[in-house]
Amino acid sequence: MASAARVDDFLDFVGSSPTPFHAVQSAIKRLESSGFKPIQERESWSTTLQPGGKYYLTRNGSSIVAFAIGKKWKSGNPIAMIGAHTDSPTLRLKPVSKKTNSGFLQIGVETYGGGIWHTWFDRDLSIAGRVMVRDKEGNFVQTLVKVERPIVRIPTLAIHLDRSSEFNPNKETELFPIAGLVAAELNRTGVKPSDEKKAEDEAGEDSHASPLRAMTERHHPYIMEIIAEHAGVAVQDVIDFELVLYDTQPPCRGGLNNELIYSARLDNLEMTYCAVLGLIESLSDPAALDDESSIRLIACFDHEEIGSTTAQGAASNLLPAVLRRLSVLPAHESGSEVSYEKVRRESDADISTAYEQTLASSFLISADMAHSVNPNYAQKYESDHRPEMNKGTVIKINANARYATSSPGIVLLQEMARKAKSATKENGEGGVPLQLFVVRNDSSCGSTIGPMLSAALGTRTLDLGNAQLSMHSVRECGGAEDVEHAVRLFESFFENFSGLEGKILVD
Repeated sequence: MASAARVDDFLDFVGSSPTPFHAVQSAIKRLESSGFKPIQERESWSTTLQPGGKYYLTRNGSSIVAFAIGKKWKSGNPIAMIGAHTDSPTLRLKPVSKKTNSGFLQIGVETYGGGIWHTWFDRDLSIAGRVMVRDKEGNFVQTLVKVERPIVRIPTLAIHLDRSSEFNPNKETELFPIAGLVAAELNRTGVKPSDEKKAEDEAGEDSHASPLRAMTERHHPYIMEIIAEHAGVAVQDVIDFELVLYDTQPPCRGGLNNELIYSARLDNLEMTYCAVLGLIESLSDPAALDDESSIRLIACFDHEEIGSTTAQGAASNLLPAVLRRLSVLPAHESGSEVSYEKVRRESDADISTAYEQTLASSFLISADMAHSVNPNYAQKYESDHRPEMNKGTVIKINANARYATSSPGIVLLQEMARKAKSATKENGEGGVPLQLFVVRNDSSCGSTIGPMLSAALGTRTLDLGNAQLSMHSVRECGGAEDVEHAVRLFESFFENFSGLEGKILVD
């Protein structure tokens, strides 16, 4: 895929993914078009997985693991891994979101992650997320909704009414989006607020009422109608939801020469996209897995922005459980249509230590966006480590292990970058560039899933990411060329890992 087409595809990916649930579906769309098949954690894989097979699984619909099995794989062999995350700071609707004040309809929201919340003011916002609905058979199923039109907005106070030099809104009292006017809703429905209150009180007296207040009591009825319409069900069949706000302005190219990307959620959907496409591109040759002795794997987790300590976060058992099941897959001597259950033999290597052997020889790239130097605040960056956009993916280093990068990892990544197809030269020669980043000694340092996974698995790990500005703003800025840089780097990582892994001799 040419670089321009790559950027267009990424813009489609991020624009279609206002929530982690949507991001996983966007990844699945691309994986399935490249031959990946779904599997489930709750099932046995022994009769499903095949040498040369490509598979993916999800957890909670918001985290995804995808992998391809080399035909020369045997138990205990290494696994080449890239980890990223699907979530971004946002505002989530509260369980009871219905509010009115001074003639306005308002929505109660809860902050998720460490967003730059003042950037959410005066933006054209809408809602998206997961809705649990009752189907015709009485089952409760998940459906995703994304309301395209702007329906809410968080207004700033006019400067004439507050001339303070700083804008530091109270997140509990001044972050309520407005969804319209009470009078307009009254004209639409003909129902006065007092009549609504009476109906709610009568519903509360019903002995057969739900243990919780009805959804139409907890949320504005018109919002419930919009949600039900997009979910394709009646309002009464909307049982619960996890909905967030998102900026309806679509992602686009920017800059005088279209060299920039302006978009929400670059952190971290750009790295999620590059991981997915890097894996797919590494398998574009039909014979890519014929001589492959490792497994190529990506894991994109939810909840990184809030600490990862959930069932679908990077600190969960999701990746260790998958690795344990893969590590004991036996070698095979027959065609790719033979399942592992049929080729398991007593002569296979002792699988009692296969998991530990796999972890010791594997490598994990923790892919999370990095900071580009901001020309208006250049003094905030260490003078010799100021990453620039479109100059290559950034290796992140921290002496206090806020990042998991070490010298052996840098050596490995340099070789991968050197062997990568060029993102700019037509003949593909020349590799891709890399950059280095450390924070100033007098500055705080963020962290990633890298250190926690490195500690949990004991696997060699390196932290990296593409450079961006305005991290955690409602609208961020990145380099257009860096999307292709990262895809090519990850493609090379998967293609060359088996040949290089054993040449970096550190125990």
